[in-house]
Amino acid sequence: MVKHENFKTCDQSGFCKRNRAFADTVLSKGSSWISPYQFEDRRVKAKNGQVTGMIVKTHEDTRINLPITVTFLQSGSVRVTVDEEKRKKGEIELRHSSQARKERYDEAQKWAVVGGLEVDTEIVASVEKDTTIVKYGPDQKYLAIIRHSPFSIDFKRDGETHVKLNGQGLFNMEHWRPKVEREVKEAGGEDKEQEQEPEPPTSEDESTWWDESFGGSTDSKPRGPESVGLDITFPGYEHVYGIPEHTGPLSLRETRGGSGNFDQPYRLYNSDVFEYEMDSPMTLYGAIPFMQAHKKNSTVGVFWLNAAETWVDIVKTKTSSNPLGLGIGGKTNTQTHWFSENGLLDVFVFLGPTPKKIINTYSELTGYTQLPQQFAIAYHQCRWNYVTDEDVKDVDRKFDRHNIPYDVIWLDIEYTDGKKYFTWDAHTFPDPLGMLKQLDDHGRKLVAIIDPHIKNEGGYPVVDELKSKSLAVKSKDNNIYEGWCWPGSSHWIDCFNPAAIKWWTGLFAYKSFTGTASNVFIWNDMNEPSVFNGPETTMPKDNLHFENWEHRDVHNINGLTFVNATYHALLNRDAASPRRPFVLTRSFYSGSQRMGAMWTGDNQANWDHLAASLPMILANGIAGFPFAGADVGGFFGNPSKELLARWYQAGAFYPFFRGHAHIDTRRREPYLAGEPYTSIIAQALRLRYQLLPAWYTAFHQASVSGDPIVQPMYYAHPASDDAASFGIDDQFYLGDTGLLVKPVVTEGSSSVDIYIPDSETYFDYFTYKMYAGGAGRRHTISAPLDKIPLLMQGGHIIPRKERPRRSSALMKHDPYTLVVVLGQDGNASGTLYIDDGESYEYESGALIHRRFTFNLASNMLASANLSPETPAAGKLKTAYLHSMKDVRVEKIVIVHAPTTWKSKKTVAVSEEDGTAQGSRQAALSWHTGHDGGANWAVVRDPRVAIGNDWNIGFE
Repeated sequence: MVKHENFKTCDQSGFCKRNRAFADTVLSKGSSWISPYQFEDRRVKAKNGQVTGMIVKTHEDTRINLPITVTFLQSGSVRVTVDEEKRKKGEIELRHSSQARKERYDEAQKWAVVGGLEVDTEIVASVEKDTTIVKYGPDQKYLAIIRHSPFSIDFKRDGETHVKLNGQGLFNMEHWRPKVEREVKEAGGEDKEQEQEPEPPTSEDESTWWDESFGGSTDSKPRGPESVGLDITFPGYEHVYGIPEHTGPLSLRETRGGSGNFDQPYRLYNSDVFEYEMDSPMTLYGAIPFMQAHKKNSTVGVFWLNAAETWVDIVKTKTSSNPLGLGIGGKTNTQTHWFSENGLLDVFVFLGPTPKKIINTYSELTGYTQLPQQFAIAYHQCRWNYVTDEDVKDVDRKFDRHNIPYDVIWLDIEYTDGKKYFTWDAHTFPDPLGMLKQLDDHGRKLVAIIDPHIKNEGGYPVVDELKSKSLAVKSKDNNIYEGWCWPGSSHWIDCFNPAAIKWWTGLFAYKSFTGTASNVFIWNDMNEPSVFNGPETTMPKDNLHFENWEHRDVHNINGLTFVNATYHALLNRDAASPRRPFVLTRSFYSGSQRMGAMWTGDNQANWDHLAASLPMILANGIAGFPFAGADVGGFFGNPSKELLARWYQAGAFYPFFRGHAHIDTRRREPYLAGEPYTSIIAQALRLRYQLLPAWYTAFHQASVSGDPIVQPMYYAHPASDDAASFGIDDQFYLGDTGLLVKPVVTEGSSSVDIYIPDSETYFDYFTYKMYAGGAGRRHTISAPLDKIPLLMQGGHIIPRKERPRRSSALMKHDPYTLVVVLGQDGNASGTLYIDDGESYEYESGALIHRRFTFNLASNMLASANLSPETPAAGKLKTAYLHSMKDVRVEKIVIVHAPTTWKSKKTVAVSEEDGTAQGSRQAALSWHTGHDGGANWAVVRDPRVAIGNDWNIGFE
């Protein structure tokens, strides 16, 4: 059970409580509320794609200047930034002789944003009294209406308001003010030196302005109160998604109480939450402050660029256009309230209009997900811990003995010498290179854990250098910070410091990290950071990072900076022949997707956690970090054999697929499950390997567009007439393949009800049984323990490989099978992306990218090139294409084949191989479907190369 007493509720977080109370006050006063924030008419300027000016906050007799910049970007998005003039100029005084920076943290962009900031200088702005109106976006069809008094911004598309900033008047920026010291007189009238005098009564709660205590720790808060808050409304939108990482449904719940709702805001404060609970807005390991709102035919989004602790309230209100208030023709408005402990107000607004456009624009901004090495999307075998190098080799041999494929075996912290990273325990791992060679013989890899805490022990060269080079995080007193983690007393590398990144990079060199080889990759855990004796199991907020930014300024980005350092260390390690790094992270922020994969942390071996993994992974995907997974089998506890089998079936459709277990659990490698469970698990693993071509193609698409690798229903069918389908989060598609899966997540189930969102016909992946489409239709799919409920949507062509191998590396030159699933119109299409699966040579054109189409009118299946054309083929491209020239299509399966083919025995094959065109015949066999199954046909060995243009005629 999670220890709730270790983590704050909103009432225990000073700024959260204050901002919620502020919202209550504003909303209770309604139209009588007078906002203290005014956008001064005389200072508004519109120039070079920006509207700039000054928001003035009136507080008692003080006027506080808050510079605002509204930037219109070529992508069609808008950035709204508000700062505080006095802090920006350094005209404040810090308490406790603190050396912390005086400004609001303005470097989140440095870590999270990598592109998409080109300014649209073609906007048309009209600055008037009380209002500024800006036409922008595609053909200047978007409108931003900036109201000056009270300050608010409406964003319109197609004449309709889709996003409102400060529509409720909850904008709040806590300005700097000095702490008034007072003197208190002792009895008898004598003054007591340095005490405080009574302050005048105030309506504001100052109890947590100047210091804040929780769990035995006190935060000194040298800058005083500095939170920033804003309400963001989505008029007409009932569903909002995103802001991972939390348990609970994909479509986010309301947070202000009521039946079925939460009573706490969603919290974003990266934390090591032991045995986290289900269906909760409680914070977890990662934070992506990106939210989408969706309704039929329209998706919009916002990105709250702030690295500090953040909370988000959600309230949904229903309005009626019927004069009698009967709800006829009414709509739902989703009102969100965002507040962060400090930093700038920095918000991006996206008007879509599709979920694909939203994620593409967001990914252009924060970076596309990394295209990983091929092995990284195969199966990973892990536990805390494999205890010796012989243990690792024995597990490796037993996978082979049982004909179960896997690609990676993992080592948790016990491989080290006394939990000192970059070392091996000489007694238990005396021959790491011998272990790595056995793995390499079958194309397998090893992943070793390296965490950010460095053991504080004399004679340990890594910590000695960390200290001597002053590369660690400092305490509020500017001394090296000491805390407690797995090794005991520890220090933490400060990866905000460029010198620390450079030093960290050197530690991974083969001559430094002896016993490693090119098939070793890295797992970054505990990087929230987790500090066992720290407040909320993390670092004190008044700790100091590089250039004296407080930890409170950067907390949610901390994990990203550590992964960034490790990612570049692996790049540098193999600089002579660069290969794509693989790094797994537990903590993450917007932008982490550029550097590796994430997993949902320390889950439990029960059915609720299996079910919860699906919306959690989907939420990460639509928030721009699709390389996501959950520990198969559950980290804590021992799963039943049924649960273990069902979890492998679900895990086969996680983008990141790893089995993992706690040190106190029983061994649960697939071959130990016993029959029929071992065979069922092996079957799920082989399905994953069979579909690796489709998975790799989906990963490539994500790496160039940001598309989720597994796609929820609203994303795949944004125009559905059934609004209820937008909340479905227990079934999903694999990329654009048309493969629709609904894993079994309840004990004892032998069937599932699957929702068909469109009018296409769907087919069982294994039996070709047909399921008629129709908006809102549900079908009961038989799902005995050995069956994964997996359907194919008509109209798609799915690439796969059918020869079972020990690892993905051994499949590299295996032939392909194409499954052509004809749609209701008799047509189908699909894509395939291939490269060497490890290097960056694809950037020089060393790749194969094909589009396959079947056209009923011409009765022709064709393969066409999608690779970018280059004036002259480079050496790398030529060499790669030559290496793949003998990789062929060995089989084509046509599902829902026309009955007119029943008597056909051959098809005509025409191939362009770059030098000459050849025509030949290939055999066709016809198969009649039974028990509701579709007819299908098989073309065997058409002898066409996967990388060539070719046509196969069925006339």
